Amino acid sequence: MKKAVLYIHGKGGSASESEHYQPLFPEHDVIGLDYQTFSPKETGGEIHSAVMKLKEEYDQIILVANSIGAFFCMNADIDAMTEKAYFISPIVDMEKLITDMMVWAGVTSEELERCGVIHTSFGEDLSWDYLCYVREYPVKWTVPTEILYGSSDSLTSYETMEIFAKKHHADITVMENGEHWFHTEKQMCFLDDWIRSGERNR
Repeated sequence: MKKAVLYIHGKGGSASESEHYQPLFPEHDVIGLDYQTFSPKETGGEIHSAVMKLKEEYDQIILVANSIGAFFCMNADIDAMTEKAYFISPIVDMEKLITDMMVWAGVTSEELERCGVIHTSFGEDLSWDYLCYVREYPVKWTVPTEILYGSSDSLTSYETMEIFAKKHHADITVMENGEHWFHTEKQMCFLDDWIRSGERNR
């Protein structure tokens, strides 16, 4: 049986990050996707195409996705082709994140609708079309999923993560004082142990 892991990076990441995960999946080929777009519809389409291509060669596909990469995966219509998913600090409620950022930026719905796109002081662009899209197409996700969450995640609250996990029958592992971006040696060791444990119990 040929097995693959598809790694989907988050904002500012790259497909080369997938190299970190190869030792954690010794029986799998680990492939990173260097997607070219950054919207749920377009990036979801890129991920869908990548998984379809992998299915031509591999019998089993596991996802490892980081932050907004996980959100894009959940907009890719790949549930039936994916055996399991490992989500690291996933964005599970994009509508809430956008409306939270609107509050942080002091932007009202009326202003965003009128302007279309508003640049914020913290580097994120707010888009009315993006907000309308996520409201029109709520996440549907049926893949068995393990979630790694840092208790100091500044983008998603534990309550939001818990609501998603209960609705989609996902399991959450919390790293105390972990951040949204898992990158320190201690955080990466925790992440590695989390994946190894997930694979032992699969």
